[in-house]
Amino acid sequence: MAKVLLVEYDQTWQDIAAQGLGAHRIECCPALSEALKRLEADAFDVIAVSLESNYGDNVRNLKTKLPAHTPVLVVSEQARTENVVEAIKNGAFDFIAKPYTPTRMKLAVEQAVENRALRNEIDYLRRTQDTTYDFERIIAVSPAMEKVISTLKRIADSEATILITGETGTGKSMLSGTVHFNSRRRAKPFVKINCANIPETLLESELFGHERGAFTGAAKTRTGRLEQANGGSVFLDEIGELSPTLQAKLLRVLEEKCFERLGGNQTIRTDIRIIAATHKNLEANVESGSFREDLYYRINVLRVHLPPLRERSGCIEPISRYLLGKTSRELKKNFEDFAPEVMELFRRHPWPGNVRELSNTIERAVLLEENNRITLQSISLSGFTHKTEISTKPIKDLETSEKDLLLKALELSDWVQKDAANRLGVTARKLNYMIKKHGITHNRWRKNK
Repeated sequence: MAKVLLVEYDQTWQDIAAQGLGAHRIECCPALSEALKRLEADAFDVIAVSLESNYGDNVRNLKTKLPAHTPVLVVSEQARTENVVEAIKNGAFDFIAKPYTPTRMKLAVEQAVENRALRNEIDYLRRTQDTTYDFERIIAVSPAMEKVISTLKRIADSEATILITGETGTGKSMLSGTVHFNSRRRAKPFVKINCANIPETLLESELFGHERGAFTGAAKTRTGRLEQANGGSVFLDEIGELSPTLQAKLLRVLEEKCFERLGGNQTIRTDIRIIAATHKNLEANVESGSFREDLYYRINVLRVHLPPLRERSGCIEPISRYLLGKTSRELKKNFEDFAPEVMELFRRHPWPGNVRELSNTIERAVLLEENNRITLQSISLSGFTHKTEISTKPIKDLETSEKDLLLKALELSDWVQKDAANRLGVTARKLNYMIKKHGITHNRWRKNK
């Protein structure tokens, strides 16, 4: 139910509007001057104002008295095109021409309320996003990471291409987002593409788009990610996996800022900043001929190396505590801390999977732990096995626990099996075996395995 302020001098139209807005709380004012005074004392979700002249000035003046995103509906007998344009141009959400039906007013208000909620949600997400990608909130207590963050701060607002190198799981994707959202392109799209996760036959279409009929199954024209990102930034993760053909096409984008869709002949211009990342030794790939030397020099303008977690041991404890709090909130759990022996194990572990491995380990522990803090019993790491007495639980109870854990992981992963396998730290093959073993199905799976 929305709170609507109706500014209408005619009692007949007040009654008609009230019929359509029976499900909402309505307050009426006969004149705009009275409404402006009312707005100083109270807030409304939607303002519907009857105007017959000075549409631009009145709407502009009204908007200055309202909280952000409060929609204004202009109602008028003078529905000439120039009046509608003037009202909308100056901030009106909709223009309702008299005579109107109760249904017309009802639909206009409901659409305005929905738009207001959407815009407020976008603002919230942007604020959250700004916080997430705030340089000051990145945990960097080791000298190596302090140097990385200092470098990225200096180069974020440039237009140059950036290459981020480092092992898998070190946080290259997160840092690419931090660069974008601290640059002059922050209000424009930020598009991520993992070149290793998409088959080559699909990656070209994903990057550049395709025209209808370009290949079997291309039933309609598709806009590529490079075109969607116009004005913003594109993060190309694992750029070392690109085929020679796609390397050549990407080189043209970097040099000429243009490309053609697959199967098309129209040149499309795009203004994008490329942030690339790889865990490979691109210099060695250039030497072997698997990566173009000219492309390498194009992407290696500004280079930042992200050290593995084992080389920034000072970050392990604060990152662990951050991840424990984050995961506990997401899973609606309440964990106070790690047992001292757990943190000692974390400091000694080499973390071959880096921050991603640490995150998965903590998430799995939060799902399994039965105490009020994380103990060794719930920790599973390669090269570490917690020895404990053999449980006297019946095998049936153990099977039930495994199924419950599997279901939780699937739900958290939105039933994407690959993501669930990553959460549990098992292979896709092992996960598939567990799904079959427990007879788990889901209507979104193409095959209920």
